[in-house]
Amino acid sequence: MGFPTTVKDHPIVQEAVHRLDDLGDPRLGQTLTRCLDDTLARTIRPMPDGTAFVVTGDIPAMWLRDSSTQMMPYLALLTDDPALQDLLLAVLRRQFRQIAHDPYANAFNAEPSGQAHDPADLCEDPWVWEQKYEVDSLALPLLLAHRFWLASGRTDHVPGTLRTARTAIAVWRTEQDHERLSTYRFRRRNGPPSDTLPNAGRGTSVARTGMTWSGFRPSDDACAFGYNIPANLCAAAALDGTAELAHRAHDTELAEDAARLAAELRAATVRHGTVRHPDFGPMYAYEVDGNGNAVLMDDANMPGLLSLPLVADIPTTDPVYLATRRFVLSPANPTWHRGAAAEGIGSPHTPDGHIWPIALAVQGLTSNDTAERMGALTTLLSTDAGTGQMHESFHKDDPGRFTRPWFSWANAMYAELALDTVGLGTRPLWQATP
Repeated sequence: MGFPTTVKDHPIVQEAVHRLDDLGDPRLGQTLTRCLDDTLARTIRPMPDGTAFVVTGDIPAMWLRDSSTQMMPYLALLTDDPALQDLLLAVLRRQFRQIAHDPYANAFNAEPSGQAHDPADLCEDPWVWEQKYEVDSLALPLLLAHRFWLASGRTDHVPGTLRTARTAIAVWRTEQDHERLSTYRFRRRNGPPSDTLPNAGRGTSVARTGMTWSGFRPSDDACAFGYNIPANLCAAAALDGTAELAHRAHDTELAEDAARLAAELRAATVRHGTVRHPDFGPMYAYEVDGNGNAVLMDDANMPGLLSLPLVADIPTTDPVYLATRRFVLSPANPTWHRGAAAEGIGSPHTPDGHIWPIALAVQGLTSNDTAERMGALTTLLSTDAGTGQMHESFHKDDPGRFTRPWFSWANAMYAELALDTVGLGTRPLWQATP
């Protein structure tokens, strides 16, 4: 099966480049085209079963989260483009098969090769690259499936989406009572503490709250406390989309089950996942354990607190979000950095003092200030170290010091911001859905 390897001649891309050129810097449009084409030409591998395997960049594995975000910019290009539609369907079908194979895994191999991040992990499944259980690994493919339907109108993928949603709901309900019901364990003998779970692989102790437990963050670092707030809110949004698709497919039972769990996650997050900060007022914590402990920070990866309008359908005008945003984009957030080259959010996953292009793009995409959005776009250009592509992170004082030379997720986020800045993104489509 052949898939598109370039969109440089796509009419929407050409119009976007024209509008970006009008902003005064030809690199804006050139980088958009380069980032979109790089993903199509270099990361996507057609498989014999008609699916598409998507590497995240310079690691030969397919992450459920990363592959979802890598596809998001192409939603804006789907109208009257059946070839791109078929590509996204093939990615979704691959994700659905992976989740059916192991809903606790976060990254997979293209074949049962036995390749793994660490061959000493407890998981010996040759299909699994890594079995770090993360709520967002189940949520983001469901979000992509719903948004694909909104953007294309196609329903080929709906039966697979609903089967996958049933699997996700079963896992999320089990992990609402992690201490009593879950059999999931993760231990890694080699590496830092952030790469394994304490308590014999069970994670730190949590109380039952109504939220669903996660072993690891979207950064693939271990959760300090098992209830990751942005991941729970992202799951609730994914369940909203599932409920809508199930309703249209006349599956009333699934629609009601999805809506019920979404309501439980949101109510529990309000009750247990918000704190009153002395300087910022009521805001979201990043993680809690239900026993009164909380982590106040944000991580550059999505879903994160700053990205809630993108991944959880929370309005950018929501007072709790705005208070959280002020915290996240301030020195009070331990992962926020300011230097000679830029200021923005980093992650404990990368060296101290490093800022993530993903977070800069998210800052622009979630801003109601035109100047802030343009500032994010131009900062991304000025910190690419002359490579014309985005990196995982760069040092706040020297963009020439960066991690991961090829990181397709970051390229996708630049493309989303560039398209959105000139009014050609997909956000108005899916954010208008009740």
